[in-house]
Amino acid sequence: MDVAQLLTDAFGRIPDGVHRVVEGLDPDDLAARPAADANSVAWLVWHLTRVEDDHLADAFDLPQVWDSEGWEQRLGLDLPPGSTGYGHTSAQVAAVRVDDGALLTGYHDAVHARTLGLVAGLTPADLDRVVDTSWTPHVTLGVRLVSVVNDATQHLGQAAYVRGLLVGRR
Repeated sequence: MDVAQLLTDAFGRIPDGVHRVVEGLDPDDLAARPAADANSVAWLVWHLTRVEDDHLADAFDLPQVWDSEGWEQRLGLDLPPGSTGYGHTSAQVAAVRVDDGALLTGYHDAVHARTLGLVAGLTPADLDRVVDTSWTPHVTLGVRLVSVVNDATQHLGQAAYVRGLLVGRR
């Protein structure tokens, strides 16, 4: 297995989970929070997708799908421009409310398609390219990609847990 195949497999595991966690939930379910300051399924899916979009766009010097494909307007969230969810207040988490789960999965699918195109041709040498000098040590592309997969799988697991709490109450 080469680098591109490995990354394609790693990123390829996320969309099925995103679709499963959102499937069948109405807008109130998607926005439900198991505790006053907890994250909702909608926020968790939106956030994991925003992080993938933001971090890969930055690493490959591309515009974000969020802006370039009009997802910011389609989702119509009352959040600061460029927001990815980091440092969100409880009120900002509550602002991530969608009328249809297909908006969340559509945005995720668009980001995922771009991600697959970006990782398809990567070689081992590409992974050593420094993409962020604001950390010590500097962040390489390989470290950034692993970080994004890790973040996405953690948030997807949290979303599945919240969904389980909601479905379990029915």
